Amino acid sequence: MVKRVHNFSAGPAVLPVEVLLEIQQELVSYKGKGLSVMEMSHRSVEFQAIMDDAINDVKSILNLGDDFEVLFLQGGASTQFFMIPLNFCPDDKVANYINTGAWATKALKEAAKNGKQMHVAASSEDKQFTYIPKQYTISENPAYLHITTNNTIRGTEFKTALDTGDIPLIADMSSNIMSKSIDAKKYALIYAGAQKNIGPAGTTLVIIRKDMIEKINPGLPTMMDYNTHISKSSMFNTPPCFAIYVVGRVLKWILAKGGLEAIEKINIEKANYVYDILDNSDFYEGTVVMEDRSMMNIPFRLPTEELEKKFIAESKEMGMLNLKGHRSVGGCRASLYNSLPMKAAQDLAQFMIEFEEKNK
Repeated sequence: MVKRVHNFSAGPAVLPVEVLLEIQQELVSYKGKGLSVMEMSHRSVEFQAIMDDAINDVKSILNLGDDFEVLFLQGGASTQFFMIPLNFCPDDKVANYINTGAWATKALKEAAKNGKQMHVAASSEDKQFTYIPKQYTISENPAYLHITTNNTIRGTEFKTALDTGDIPLIADMSSNIMSKSIDAKKYALIYAGAQKNIGPAGTTLVIIRKDMIEKINPGLPTMMDYNTHISKSSMFNTPPCFAIYVVGRVLKWILAKGGLEAIEKINIEKANYVYDILDNSDFYEGTVVMEDRSMMNIPFRLPTEELEKKFIAESKEMGMLNLKGHRSVGGCRASLYNSLPMKAAQDLAQFMIEFEEKNK
């Protein structure tokens, strides 16, 4: 068995070793066909089956029916930032956003760049995005309300879906997609870059409730129009075939684990290994309001920047990589996505205890 490090990267992130080994076996000759998925025509019967399986497994995991469309697009979540207002905010409507951090900020700025009327319904910027706003105010004539369900950089997370009534709720779930049980039917549109929790970089999962299709603005550029991709089942142009194939394998892995209820239990246990250290130490300091802490991304500080540099360097020597905090906030951060083994969280907790004992 090849030696594996503990990869706490916020993305591209760790993938299940079982999936990687399966891909390795099929890399040169997929199912004995004599060619790789990377070489396969997206119009082939074989790739159509890969795409169909991935779509069906998304719906199965999230308990969605035929009233939702599942797409695999390119351009990352960043492309969705401007596709959403282009498609769903007509000139007489207002795009509403809850601002909970860097990615939410980027999303709402794209709405403004596109000349859309834009309203910030709530924001946690007043406390450096260390909490989730509990109250929000919707504008008149709202087109939708957009939220970012998990803040990768700051480490906050919406714990439940908002009840927005008839106002379409749109969510960037890039950092916590399929990490816990959710009522996906409450969302008019969900999107998520694959590279954090469900696959490699290169494809973006987009789930659209079918009643939203009739709301799409006319006259959009072909590739920016969701109708283009819905009508061609994500294959108007050549899709990111290999990335979709890997996502499909990760979805099978989630199902084999027992689905989202089982995954959530594992993720809670992993996160608690680290949070228990933060909650019982005056050496480490968590940076997020307790009730809003993310299971996926755990930022923390040490008493000095010098100690943080030492912590990151020594953890790397111990085979624990990517524990440096985002460059915009500093400190340390552990990302505990679905595919991170339990042992990685256990080893990190033990290292944190030992590092404190040596450096306090």
